[in-house]
Amino acid sequence: MIKPSVLLTTLNAKYIHLNLAIRILYDLNKDQSDLHWKEFTIKTDFDEIAQYCAQFDVVCFSCYIWNITETLAVTERIKQINPETKILLGGPEVSYEWQDIIQLHQVDFIITGEGEIPFEKFLKNYPDFNDINNLIYKENGEVIYREKTEQFDIKLLTDRNPYQYDKPEDLYNKVCYIETSRGCPYKCEFCLASLDNRMRYVDMDTIKSNLLYLMQHGRTIKFLDRTFNIKREFTLELFQFILDNYRPENVFQFEITADIVHPDIIKFVNEKVPPGLFRFEIGIQTVNQASNLEVSRKQNFQKTSSIIKQLDERIEMHLDLIVGLPLEYLADLKFSFESTFKLYPPELQLGFLKFLKGTPVREKYEQYGYVFDPNPPYQIIKSDFLSERELHDITLMENALEIYWNKKRAIHTLKYVAENHSIFDYLMELGRHFDKNYIFHKHSLADIFNGIYDFTKENYSTDQYIKEFFAIDYYLYSKQRPQNLFGLELEKGESNRIIERLRLNHQKYRFVILDISFDWDFWVESNCIFPKKGQLIIRYDGQTAPVIQYQKEELIMAD
Repeated sequence: MIKPSVLLTTLNAKYIHLNLAIRILYDLNKDQSDLHWKEFTIKTDFDEIAQYCAQFDVVCFSCYIWNITETLAVTERIKQINPETKILLGGPEVSYEWQDIIQLHQVDFIITGEGEIPFEKFLKNYPDFNDINNLIYKENGEVIYREKTEQFDIKLLTDRNPYQYDKPEDLYNKVCYIETSRGCPYKCEFCLASLDNRMRYVDMDTIKSNLLYLMQHGRTIKFLDRTFNIKREFTLELFQFILDNYRPENVFQFEITADIVHPDIIKFVNEKVPPGLFRFEIGIQTVNQASNLEVSRKQNFQKTSSIIKQLDERIEMHLDLIVGLPLEYLADLKFSFESTFKLYPPELQLGFLKFLKGTPVREKYEQYGYVFDPNPPYQIIKSDFLSERELHDITLMENALEIYWNKKRAIHTLKYVAENHSIFDYLMELGRHFDKNYIFHKHSLADIFNGIYDFTKENYSTDQYIKEFFAIDYYLYSKQRPQNLFGLELEKGESNRIIERLRLNHQKYRFVILDISFDWDFWVESNCIFPKKGQLIIRYDGQTAPVIQYQKEELIMAD
């Protein structure tokens, strides 16, 4: 029998992303069939994708919430070009509530759950599908599905490198994903990982071999483990392997459960890990214990905060909160946000509750009065705890958070606000102001600084310090000396006198001098204001980040 030509493919969210699933399936089955693989993005022209795919007998798509709509549009075009091409879908987005999708005329097969076992049988037995568990297909108008709980033996990945088929030079500018384990010990009801509580680990020598390959050829390496630090010895062994073999340009990203980080791991990181080499993603989600318990989640926020503070000089932290969890009203969300913001992570993501297929929170949505978008990504619209208007305002706040904090345009201003006002209220009102006057998805850098300047001037006119922090943020953002748009710097004559008095090299550098009314060094050390007049001298070389030189008033006035 002639083997069918089969294509493994997916539509990634961005060009920099890679799909590990199709690489694993290809590596395991490349000798079973005339098997090929190729990736596209959701921005690629659909007709171009369809033309390529239509030359194969079977096209297999890896499906997620971020690509299912585009994938179904592409599959329809494939069938228009070549009705004989069979379409197989797999992945988390089609593993649950698949009944409507299998009824689509362009969809011939669906694999649910882990794909390794049914996909291998699919290729071996094609076109006989009678004894394949977890494969859904249509036969004489009837939908056939033999559901069976079976897990792939992850030890079969031993001595396999799924990236060996990529051009090594292509890995450098991509995010390279590595899998060291499957399963999650936690049962958070909003997360698909909670459905598989059995932890299974890849062979350690294989992990190290593949990790070394990615370190040698790639740059950013992201571990897919849902909780990387469950096992102390495992974590320390891989951390040490990374330190023994990494290249200077490498960055490693891990999902960490902070309140269970072992003291030995904290000690190891602080003693051995260079700053900036590791990034930790920590899902705080909420500080509200009632909300945590309602979704079967445990967290000690006090311990989490303590561990984050112990590690933040070495590790770049990315913290996550979820908007819309059960029993979390606006006041509760405000408390969660402000408590988390004051940890001052380099990135704070404010995500909105999504009702993923298969998750318990989706199954019992009516219990909490949830209304959510029926289309991917199934985001919350309203609930018994947050109105539609409140959720809309929170999206505006999230926009402001992204523009001014995550993109580092107003770091000092927002820190000052968090220490002395309500950062939740400030960002909420700033988000509304920006939405009223500008377009979030289409704005200039001038819009960004004009927006926060006008908003702060109008709403915080009596707070002198906040104006000074805004000036500092504005002048620190660019590598080159920016325009004096807001009249915040000293006049040219006075500035020149100070430059001459302090013997600054004005031939090599450009300078901005700002009057401030607090001790800058004390602020940097403590996040507290100590009133003291002085000047900040900001030096530019046009190529690297600006350098601050702080001069107290008595030093400036001295001969």
